[in-house]
Amino acid sequence: MKQFNYTIKDELGLHARPAGLLVKKTGSFKSNIQITKNDKSADGKRILGIMSLGIKQNDEITVTVEGEDENEAALELKEFFKNNL
Repeated sequence: MKQFNYTIKDELGLHARPAGLLVKKTGSFKSNIQITKNDKSADGKRILGIMSLGIKQNDEITVTVEGEDENEAALELKEFFKNNL
């Protein structure tokens, strides 16, 4: 299992456009991916779940990746967040 925290920098938070890009990115991996904000978690491969977390600017999220390609997925997702949010 790989896990990392990220603080959202985008002034609009994790809104529809980047959430859609995130789902596209997470869908390319076999691993299970969870996005957690406070005590709520969502499947990183489902846009409605991600949107239901209501992630705003300066919110800290935890990304948990577990599965056969977790190392690659965690590295690529860190880059995704850094470049898009």
